[in-house]
Amino acid sequence: MVTVDAEDTLCLKRIAAMGGCKGPVRLSTQSLGELLGISQQTASRRLRSLETAHLISRTTESSGQFVLVTKAGEELLRREFSEYCKIFDRIGGHYVLTGSVISGVGEGRYYMSIPHYQEKFTELCGFVPYPGTLNVKLNPQSVLVRKRIDALEWITIPGFSDEHRTFGEARCIPCRIDDIPCAIVVPGRTHYPEDIIEVISGVPLRGTLELNDNDSVEVEIGYD
Repeated sequence: MVTVDAEDTLCLKRIAAMGGCKGPVRLSTQSLGELLGISQQTASRRLRSLETAHLISRTTESSGQFVLVTKAGEELLRREFSEYCKIFDRIGGHYVLTGSVISGVGEGRYYMSIPHYQEKFTELCGFVPYPGTLNVKLNPQSVLVRKRIDALEWITIPGFSDEHRTFGEARCIPCRIDDIPCAIVVPGRTHYPEDIIEVISGVPLRGTLELNDNDSVEVEIGYD
């Protein structure tokens, strides 16, 4: 397998972007240097390096130099493309949030006991929510991941009013803890700390998973 350094690979990409995989492209070392922001001499060295590695072929005519990406060069670019796909392809991927169990103030139990919320969570999440939430304080790395999850598609739980007060909407996103279906819930009207998440499920998560305060837990969020 042919390997080259990052600078030569960038040069190869530029030639391919100009059409070098489809046929020879006219290219001077001066124009290549301007495209890459390097000197003409450095551009010349990179072309020689790519040619020595059999990633490009060059011919010189009266009208100038013509460069073609070879089959080996195209294969190298395809491998690089495949690596980027592994990073950015969102089919069947998942995020993992890691943190420590903490005690809440009991609000989750109250709201999860309200029939309207119970009905909507059951309808939209696929399980009857246990009246209570598992509170998790995320580690610093997972706070960054948590921000990425905000870009995913969340489920909106509509608010409602009764004769006494108005209850706000909430957002939730399906997740799993040890293969137990769950959902992360974010109250719509509350400014919630970015390092705290509340997780609901159809079972009492603390008891089912035998969790105590400060125990480590992983929350997995899948996406299509």
